[in-house]
Amino acid sequence: MKKILLLLPAILASSLSANAKLNVVATLPDFGSLGREIGGDKINLVVLAKPTEDPHFVDARPSFVVSLRNADVLIDGGAELELGWLPPLLQNARNPKIEIGKPGRVQASQGIRLMNVPANVTRAAGDVHALGNPHFTADPIIAKAIAQHIAQSFSAVDPANASFYEANYKKFEATINAKLQEWGTAMLPFKGQHVVAYHDSWPYFAHRFGLNIDIFLEPKPGIPPSPSHLTEVIAQMRRKLRARPAPRSWNFRNSQTACRAQTVT
Repeated sequence: MKKILLLLPAILASSLSANAKLNVVATLPDFGSLGREIGGDKINLVVLAKPTEDPHFVDARPSFVVSLRNADVLIDGGAELELGWLPPLLQNARNPKIEIGKPGRVQASQGIRLMNVPANVTRAAGDVHALGNPHFTADPIIAKAIAQHIAQSFSAVDPANASFYEANYKKFEATINAKLQEWGTAMLPFKGQHVVAYHDSWPYFAHRFGLNIDIFLEPKPGIPPSPSHLTEVIAQMRRKLRARPAPRSWNFRNSQTACRAQTVT
């Protein structure tokens, strides 16, 4: 009887551990979506940035520190996109489980060849990222690689559910593979076309589907366009515009102004 009583706490602790969900924090909604695809109902997910926020300049809140302090896994870009707001939060959270190099840290850029790596980084060039362009999740092939890293991290931190995470990754991979042909067909009429973007957020998407994004509403990354620059952009758009992608966080007033002007004959 005494031995049973001694073993009971250990059994209960093991049971609670097996049923506990992973606490996962994702810096951006894209990473959160991939985390949910892999983790399903085995994780509690907190996404720090809102879809409408500029990921370069997220309004950090005290609750972020609490979430990071309690996290088992952190999914971030790893390419300096969150450089302006994530490091101070991590410093205050003091969570060794999500330090770089630990199983609980997923840096999405791992293994990805970043585009547009600058030869020199100066303030005069605007908001340029030294490691290369960090907006890589728009490429579905890269999204698969990130999802695989997430599955590996979840499995390492929560080995009891490793088969579940691996199965979800395989399902996600199969879905993307099935969609690639459909998306490729849909984008085929736009191959080689000139495209206007507000910010340089789409080079990986453009590379995947053969677009030429060569006009930007921003004169330099992170610099709002002036009226004179918009006038120049409108002139270029009239010559060769086909499509104009812009993330939800950018200034649509400038985008709408350019588009209205482009349609005037």
